[in-house]
Amino acid sequence: MPDCRLYLITPPSLPPGFAKTLALALDAGDVACLQLRLKDAPADVVARAVEELMPIAQARDVAFILNDDAQTAARLGCDGAHLGQGDGDQAGARMLLDGKILGITCHASRHLAMNAGEMGADYVAFGAFFPTATKATEHVAELELLAWWREVMEIPSVAIGGITAGNCAPLVQAGADFLAVVGAVWNHPEGAAAGVTAMNRAIAAA
Repeated sequence: MPDCRLYLITPPSLPPGFAKTLALALDAGDVACLQLRLKDAPADVVARAVEELMPIAQARDVAFILNDDAQTAARLGCDGAHLGQGDGDQAGARMLLDGKILGITCHASRHLAMNAGEMGADYVAFGAFFPTATKATEHVAELELLAWWREVMEIPSVAIGGITAGNCAPLVQAGADFLAVVGAVWNHPEGAAAGVTAMNRAIAAA
């Protein structure tokens, strides 16, 4: 496996037949994690999506991470949760998810990243590195942040924000452990499976 791996995030809303699309995508190449990210979706919609998609990921040894909600992640048996800075008690989430994965968004902040590391996060996410249509860009991260983190901490880093097969090489070279992508896979003109293949090729070639 390469030092840097793919961290796949679901589309903002799941189209009909998404489970089949997901299975094909995960079969197309190495994917370390799948994050279910359904912002503002009702709890029952999230629960149904977990029930349908988590077995697909776990059957392929892909960690299934729920965005925003550590309590729901623990209750539904997810492999972990990813929390933003406004998503509640990080230390409480760490205790709740004992033995499971906890990732923390740290934007472009060394201070937030150090706090997350000291609190016991399993990875920190930095970004946005490039313009993205997935969410409003409030923070812009620089490549040197990835290099600094790899030098001072052993906790993995996830780079996020507008990452594609065409622009990811500098992130890999700077020391990102994972590349989080949305559009590069789900909006790929030849389909999601081709998007996964293209990202893995680009990571390997970086």
